[in-house]
Amino acid sequence: MKRLLATPLMLASLSAFAHEPVYNQESIKVLQEHALTTVPGKKTLMLTVVYAPGQASVPHSHTGTAVAYVLEGAITSRVNDEKAKTYKVGESFYEPAGSRHFESSNASQTQPARLLVVMVLDDKAEVLTPLPK
Repeated sequence: MKRLLATPLMLASLSAFAHEPVYNQESIKVLQEHALTTVPGKKTLMLTVVYAPGQASVPHSHTGTAVAYVLEGAITSRVNDEKAKTYKVGESFYEPAGSRHFESSNASQTQPARLLVVMVLDDKAEVLTPLPK
């Protein structure tokens, strides 16, 4: 009897774990990077972010401005005090410089998702800075 009870409990706990976001496993590829000659000290980046099912970016901030466009799948995003919103293929969102990006994740546990991101930021700035825990 104990064995029969243990199996469903173990499966339930594995199922709950499967829906927790997996951080720092997304693939980020810089497609282009250019200095903005008319704005000294600034650059523009174009990059893709690919999330496998269940993956997410660690909560972070950007020193620069970002515009993101969903190329594949669906992305859930929550910036600053806004509510989380899920964006589908063909939809885009904007993040002002200095925003706190509390959630950026693949909305699916079974399908990949891919974003195209264009950013304007300081020459020496990192793409993202993890938020303190």
